[in-house]
Amino acid sequence: MRTTYDEADDILTLHLSEKPIVSERSQDWNTHVSYAEDGTIVEVVILEASKQGAWPLLRTDVA
Repeated sequence: MRTTYDEADDILTLHLSEKPIVSERSQDWNTHVSYAEDGTIVEVVILEASKQGAWPLLRTDVA
């Protein structure tokens, strides 16, 4: 698994597999899931990730 975050656009991408993407589905406006031919999830894209609370993945300010 590999994670990338685009700070300028506030987009978090979780890359779960290197398989080719054959379909993509929007779960809602902010969350998009891409699938391989065998039905496994290849990647998850979260728009406005920090605004939605998905970034940073580990919060250091929690007491």
